[in-house]
Amino acid sequence: MAKRKLNSTFTLNESFLTECDLTYAVNKIGGRWKILIIDKLSDRKLRFSELSKIFPLITERMLTLQLRALESDGLVKRTVYAEVPPRVEYELTPMALDFLPIFKQLSAWGNKHKNLTK
Repeated sequence: MAKRKLNSTFTLNESFLTECDLTYAVNKIGGRWKILIIDKLSDRKLRFSELSKIFPLITERMLTLQLRALESDGLVKRTVYAEVPPRVEYELTPMALDFLPIFKQLSAWGNKHKNLTK
């Protein structure tokens, strides 16, 4: 992956926007699949294959990229077990668990808004 220039407009805008705490938080959970992955991991630990079955329309590459991003942001913990075949489990970190009540409120708001606009 190519590196971005430090003085590019995108980099400057990104650093300006992430000074706002709300924008920073939204950037961490933003994306098509991250919120759905966090939602499914809220109940229990899941293996990669289980996540693939839950989300049949997501490619393995995209699921891997989303899980890596969540892991690097400290929202998902990846545990590798030294077994044959190797077993990898994903679970939410305490930081992500703190966010679950906000997810529930956001979901309730989304449901209300969706029903009002129908």
